[in-house]
Amino acid sequence: MYRSATAISRSFLPRTASSLSFGSLSSPTRSALPVRTLSVSASLSTTQHDPSSTPTPRNKTSTISRWKPTCLYCTQGMCTMLEDPAHLEKFNHSCSEELRVDVAELKNKRSQEFDYFLVLDLEGKVEILEFPVVLVDAKTLNVVDLFHRFVRPSKMSEQRINEYIEGKYGKLGVDRVWHDTAIPFEEVIQNFEDWLTQHRLWGKEQGGHLDRAAFVTCGNWDVKTKIPQQCTLTKMKLPSYFMEWINLKDVYLNFYKRRATGMMTMMRELQLPLLGSHHLGIDDAKNITRVLQRMLADGALVQITARRHSPENVEYLFENRIR
Repeated sequence: MYRSATAISRSFLPRTASSLSFGSLSSPTRSALPVRTLSVSASLSTTQHDPSSTPTPRNKTSTISRWKPTCLYCTQGMCTMLEDPAHLEKFNHSCSEELRVDVAELKNKRSQEFDYFLVLDLEGKVEILEFPVVLVDAKTLNVVDLFHRFVRPSKMSEQRINEYIEGKYGKLGVDRVWHDTAIPFEEVIQNFEDWLTQHRLWGKEQGGHLDRAAFVTCGNWDVKTKIPQQCTLTKMKLPSYFMEWINLKDVYLNFYKRRATGMMTMMRELQLPLLGSHHLGIDDAKNITRVLQRMLADGALVQITARRHSPENVEYLFENRIR
């Protein structure tokens, strides 16, 4: 199942990969509160960022760090090369360090209702193909851990799966790692519940709801639509911890008084460079985490924006929201 160091390396590198360095950027001025530079270093998983599309940093103290591609076997607990110096030098194995926030940037941070945020960004239109979650400490804004699984469709032929994955992940250079590691959705949910239990954020004895934590998504689609669809497809009951969530776009609208239709718009307005590959779920989850970190550092109160009362009945809690 596992290849040599050279073969694994090729699984992660884009067809035109090259070494670059990036730093955090200062955000535009906002009328309600002064916006500062949030120093968050980050790394790319597969592709390079085009510096020409990034606004010039206003703060000369912005941190600059050399990125490494993320080991996508490691994110799923399946890396067998953790003692190989060449592999460790080539690939990043720590999400907490690459998304660490400078304590000096937390002056405007306010107390939150939750202790932790679970940043979720699914991939897959027909069936879920990728299930990444980044666990963020609401007090320090730092990343505590991440959960990442590639998901194998249950209702597709092998030929259709191969075509689907080649079209989705082949251009990112991660189709091989997907084929090596993808597991059925039911197993992903079991793994995820074990992970939640490990962090004491969920337990069946607690009634199945999250404890001191909430999902954060960029839109309502992930939790409102796609997870229920996948549960129906795989004939499993919708877990009760998917009954409420935070749509970051709605919080962004009410805090900054600006409409942002998606992750790319929020990052552009906050002058955060896109790092990694857009539509690779783990990279998108990390970039959404960077937006969340900036908003929390600026003083945003991040609250539940939607609550499900039944599979068909969802209540939206913000009057002013992205529709």
